[in-house]
Amino acid sequence: MNALDLYEKKIISDNEFPVQLFVNRIREKRRYFIPHWHEHIELHYILRGKSSFQCNRKKVTAEKGSLVVINSYELHEGKSETAEMDAIVMIFEMDSFSQELAGHNIIFQTLIESDETIQRLMLAIYQETQDRHTAYKMIAKGMMYELLVYLIRNYAVESLTNSERSRRNRNLERLNTVLVYISEHYNESISNQELADLIHLSEDRFNHIFKESVGISPLHYINEVRLKKAMSLLKKKELSVTEVALTVGFQDFNHFGRLFRRYYQCTPSEIIIAGDEKTEGMNVITEHTG
Repeated sequence: MNALDLYEKKIISDNEFPVQLFVNRIREKRRYFIPHWHEHIELHYILRGKSSFQCNRKKVTAEKGSLVVINSYELHEGKSETAEMDAIVMIFEMDSFSQELAGHNIIFQTLIESDETIQRLMLAIYQETQDRHTAYKMIAKGMMYELLVYLIRNYAVESLTNSERSRRNRNLERLNTVLVYISEHYNESISNQELADLIHLSEDRFNHIFKESVGISPLHYINEVRLKKAMSLLKKKELSVTEVALTVGFQDFNHFGRLFRRYYQCTPSEIIIAGDEKTEGMNVITEHTG
């Protein structure tokens, strides 16, 4: 996936066990996957430590024993909140298991905590795929059916119509163009009308779709991008605060300072003066490493 492309194409061709399954082992506090979306459902079961997720800009924090469900067509990213974080990750499409279920376009509860049935099934499925005894794929697939039915009967919160699902998909595809444009032009003056014109919408319609899908206004999102770029530059200690503000697109230095302090709970000058220990625990965005 290109770093500026929010859509991630996943191909799972194993019909016997159509699930991408692995363990994320993170050994530092950092963002470990960048914002993206796909048609697949994605499960994160926390084995150790704590992780936070942004799902359509709504933040959830999960600790050991918690399951995070990322639904189809949800913009999402993940960050380790502890120096050590392990999580079982399962990625799959509902229609690989049942056309009946696929037709319902089910939306699951995002955060599920301390459910012993889910713990048993997640661990057992993962262990089967590690042991690889005779017919392990059949057993693992059977347990996946059990897990899906359990989630549907206990943690389904709504069911989208086909038209609603198509609308979500279409909106995310449109916004991909907008967010890539912002990533490339964040240091310039960008108006809502300019962004709306990119995807051939009225300004009012664009603002509605953006906030519905991303969770914040376009201006708020642009400022977040600028602030994250500013933090990266300040940590390098090569430019003054004024130079950093101008570089990332802020013309009003007082406004830059106020936004920076609100977002990072410190001033830009403190980042330049402080050592690495000062910035270690802050909301600093790192690059995706796979």
